[in-house]
Amino acid sequence: MKAMILAAGRGERMRPLTDTCPKPMLRAGGVPLIVRHIEKLRDEAGIADIVVNTAWLPEVLHAGLGDGSRFGVRISWSDEIPGGLETAGGIKKALPLLGDDPFLVVNGDCLMTCRYDALSRPLPDGFSARVFLADNPPHHPEGDFSIDASGRLRDERHLTFTGAAIYSPWLFSEVPEGKIKLAPYLRKWAAEGAVLAEKIPGLWLDVGTPERLREADELLNEQNA
Repeated sequence: MKAMILAAGRGERMRPLTDTCPKPMLRAGGVPLIVRHIEKLRDEAGIADIVVNTAWLPEVLHAGLGDGSRFGVRISWSDEIPGGLETAGGIKKALPLLGDDPFLVVNGDCLMTCRYDALSRPLPDGFSARVFLADNPPHHPEGDFSIDASGRLRDERHLTFTGAAIYSPWLFSEVPEGKIKLAPYLRKWAAEGAVLAEKIPGLWLDVGTPERLREADELLNEQNA
């Protein structure tokens, strides 16, 4: 399995920290957020082929990660237009790098304490995706989706989408090129009954503001103490 780390966002709410540093390169627990993802993908999921998309300060990401060899992985780059392509558009652009098999996607600007082998299990026959949800955080109380009794994703707003998911590449054949949001397609695929959903094991934290970056830093420092 290959993985894609979404790293193209501008990080407006994290300014001024993100004026000179892409949000996934900000440090928590002494390590850039994106490096933590790379290490967990490598060590816990056995994933060595990783695609990273960029739009804001791509040169900083390229310089910081290179071809991935220093981390024992192979990084391929999907550089987008200024302003980025949104999630569905970014994945669509990266498809040639992701291959023909289902792939794992994670957001580069979050903290997840679970083992990543819990995220990378193969899809069962008859399903095209598996998405991971979490309890609604205080900054997003309305939620995004829910899970029905059969374990399928439903368009009812009880839980929050973490951004972590496995997708079959053929799903994106209907997504046009350009700046395209993912949520409308997830709702369509959910209505077709093809998407599994699970609550993510362990802690998930959207590191979207300086306050939440400090929270992530404190949690990781306590964990490493």
